[in-house]
Amino acid sequence: MKKLGVLFGAAMLASTLQVQAADKLTVLLDWFANPDHAPIVVAKARGFFEKEGLDVELIEPADPSMPPKLVAAGQGDIAISYQQTLHPQIDEGMPLMRIGTLVSTPLNTLIVLEDGPIKEIADLKGKRIGYSTSGFESAMLGKMLSNAGLSSDDVELINVNFSLSPSLMAGQVDAVIGGYRNFELNQMEIEGAKGRAFYPEENGVPVYDELIYVAHKDKLDDPRLKKFISAIEAATVYLLNNPQDSWKSFLEVYPNLDDELNKRAWADTLPRFASRPAALDIGRYERFANFLIEQGLIKTAPPVETYAVELR
Repeated sequence: MKKLGVLFGAAMLASTLQVQAADKLTVLLDWFANPDHAPIVVAKARGFFEKEGLDVELIEPADPSMPPKLVAAGQGDIAISYQQTLHPQIDEGMPLMRIGTLVSTPLNTLIVLEDGPIKEIADLKGKRIGYSTSGFESAMLGKMLSNAGLSSDDVELINVNFSLSPSLMAGQVDAVIGGYRNFELNQMEIEGAKGRAFYPEENGVPVYDELIYVAHKDKLDDPRLKKFISAIEAATVYLLNNPQDSWKSFLEVYPNLDDELNKRAWADTLPRFASRPAALDIGRYERFANFLIEQGLIKTAPPVETYAVELR
């Protein structure tokens, strides 16, 4: 009995030391937690981070624009950000590096009411389009309009702040730009107003990674980064193979998200997660950088390897 007690005590001590030895890592989310973050939450909930010796803290931002800025300032280890904002941040001289991909397709859309008069983008001539932020959304809309033979002068732009789908359903605007296909479309259908989406990547805008992981460019030799990406890949594989069990794990961490909208968004987002999060498509980044130059959003397109990397 005494020997068993000694063995039990040794096992407890080893377990305690293992927990103490876990490397802390801070991940700044781009927004409040939601199904877009499924691989990260599943990695935490199902022990994939723990297997890599990581103790990962997920932090929701008070200001969605701050996470990459905080990482650039050394006040966070990894930030969830967007490819469409990474290029301008690099153009401004921010010391950031893309180290992985979370969502590998655009989520942004141009949305109209399905039973409304807009059947194709060209029908927007003389109509009102709501937006929440300028910059990339305006450039994306301009390209989609020009692809349909229109220009920004052919429509009236109205700032509806973040009230995209409500303004469309209320008839305040005829279309909205910037709504996510996995959220706004579901929200509208739940509220009894089905929407129709026009996808930027099918209407002249180069395909891009919607959500990415960024770190400080001077800290790429930090071994925690490779461990993080490895855990994310393992969690994504598990997530894609076991979506229902993963959904349950997600709700154990964020029980407040157990509603119809998030359940639908979960299913719609699954096929868009990067199954190889470390993989980098250099051509994709080059094409998108050239698009942003054409739109006047950045001045130059530096070599991709100066702001995006595959951690091996």
